[in-house]
Amino acid sequence: MPGTFDKVAIVGGGTAGWLSAALLAARRPDLSITLVEAPDIATIGVGEGTWPTMRESLRSIGISETEFLRECDASFKQGSRFDGWVDGSEGDSYLHPFTAPPASQTPHVLAAFRASEGTFAQAMSPQAEVCARDLAPRQRAMPDYAGALNYGYHLDAGKFAELLKRHATTRLGVTHIADRVEKVIGEDGGAIEALMLAETGRLVADFFLDCTGMAALLIGQHCGSGWVDRSDVSFNDRALAVQVPVEPGSPIASQTVGSAHEAGWLWDIALPTRRGIGCVYSSRFIDDERAAEILDAYIAKNLPHADRSKLAPRKLAFPTGHREKFWNGNCLAVGMSAGFIEPLEASAIVMIELSVKALADNFPASEAALPAHAERFNQLFHYRWDRIVDFLKLHYVLSQREEPYWVAHRDAASIPDRVQQQLAIWRDQPPSSWDFPQVDEIFSAASQQYVLYGMGYDLPSQSPRVSDTEAARRTAEVREKTRGLCAALPTNRVYLDALTNTHADKPQKGEFA
Repeated sequence: MPGTFDKVAIVGGGTAGWLSAALLAARRPDLSITLVEAPDIATIGVGEGTWPTMRESLRSIGISETEFLRECDASFKQGSRFDGWVDGSEGDSYLHPFTAPPASQTPHVLAAFRASEGTFAQAMSPQAEVCARDLAPRQRAMPDYAGALNYGYHLDAGKFAELLKRHATTRLGVTHIADRVEKVIGEDGGAIEALMLAETGRLVADFFLDCTGMAALLIGQHCGSGWVDRSDVSFNDRALAVQVPVEPGSPIASQTVGSAHEAGWLWDIALPTRRGIGCVYSSRFIDDERAAEILDAYIAKNLPHADRSKLAPRKLAFPTGHREKFWNGNCLAVGMSAGFIEPLEASAIVMIELSVKALADNFPASEAALPAHAERFNQLFHYRWDRIVDFLKLHYVLSQREEPYWVAHRDAASIPDRVQQQLAIWRDQPPSSWDFPQVDEIFSAASQQYVLYGMGYDLPSQSPRVSDTEAARRTAEVREKTRGLCAALPTNRVYLDALTNTHADKPQKGEFA
């Protein structure tokens, strides 16, 4: 039909491209979607942690939870644990679980913590003990994507992209072209008219998604959207990543583990067949050789049976920041082409989900509407990137470690004004919705509380007191729920091994039907 605005071309595969294609196709079946993927360009493939939002994303595109877990060698993620971030001493560890504190007035929450003997996470949620015991957040008899506790996933990024590709092309009508973009046709800095592909020739579309990663082929090279450097706040710019096989039957952790080191931190993500481990660091403070030593020492300590001589870590270098404009003309950057900040709280995949959701719900009906849509999108996502930078910085400014890297993070010149203002407010009152008023906030007030009080920030000096009886009742409720869940939930290993068992339809030992 003349005048329609419904042809979308996505350039780039991987998690960003194929998740964008699947989400957009499922939410907007009226669009014609083509994904162009260069067959000779490898994806980074180390984004292996999701937020709980992924459950709704998978449900909405029609992939069953069992299929996802089996095909992606996936496991459950119920939060993030931070070891050594406060002062590096023995026992320095806190958890940021995915289940929020009890629905209650904040004074009741803080009173329950005052009355407890454990950590803030233990006082707030049964998830702390569930994670400590490597338990799953659900039983297999539950409906897909339902759980006794809130959860996301750990996954094999390469297998995830392949599942999404297969699903998008066979069930959602996405067209896949394995080809290389030789030229972007259109006035430099302006709207894109078409792509010239090496083998296929000219590909015309109305709207384009740039999922080409750091190359930023469309948004950067053609549209000229500049780069906002955030390395003055977030120092890390390197990572060494490796996959370490695990022994059959070994425990599967329920959370991502982030262990602080002298100039950064290490991630440890447990899957059924392996653990993904990486050393994130700042090249301003240590060199690649020292980072490799830190990674090797961590593996030797935590996986003593691993044959380290067979491991070959991949070196990744990344700029820290984001685009000046994420949406420029008829082009939207999604994934690493839009920006990247260190993967401390696994925000990369959720930014893909949020970007495509915003596009799908507000897809322009005509070329004339593009400028207004772009301005609104850019304002919202500048806000979201700022909140990511702020939240990640919070983990560093509360640290008491004395290595030069950590001292530099506490330099006031590197701390965003908003973070300094919030910390001043939070001395008197806890984080609340007044601090984070947007719909779909990247990190809620509860997330801020888990980091603040997990790292030992002083409780508010002016918070109202709650009776000892009320505080004790709140604490007892959490303890009782903890006991019930720990008795009812299977371990991650029992749950996930059952998926590949011949009799997967029958309950396994340690699991109720």
